[in-house]
Amino acid sequence: MVKPNTGFRTHPHQDMEIVTWVLDGELEHKDSEGNNGIIYPGLAQRMSAGTGIWHSEMNPQKGKDVHFIQMWVPPDTKRINPSYEQLDINRELERGGLVPIASGRGQHAAISLQQKDAVLWGGRLRPGETVQVPDAPYVHLFVAKGEATLEGARSAP
Repeated sequence: MVKPNTGFRTHPHQDMEIVTWVLDGELEHKDSEGNNGIIYPGLAQRMSAGTGIWHSEMNPQKGKDVHFIQMWVPPDTKRINPSYEQLDINRELERGGLVPIASGRGQHAAISLQQKDAVLWGGRLRPGETVQVPDAPYVHLFVAKGEATLEGARSAP
């Protein structure tokens, strides 16, 4: 959570894929590559830090906190040129179920990641809705709002 008119002032990153997903409120992104925009719920944003990038993330609203999640994924290729991408996936989220937010596999409705083995899924599940967690060698499940029951989970060896 970031309080109104506060946030993370300009700071550097390198060789990391950073996906930002706003749950409530707005977050303003500015970076050294000239990208500038407001991230709102349903807008997926990816910043590839690559060879190095400076950026800030601030809550521009005067009276409302911003709640967001950042997912960090190591790239499969280091020292790429920094880049930025965002995509509104509200239409896909309204259909229910899980939606690819960011993917290194070129999936529809997902922003691209420089990591061929990663897919970041999200959803706005309705009460009682069930979904199948995608099968993968490594899975991390994070429930940002509400509660969930996980059936058939197994621990890593």
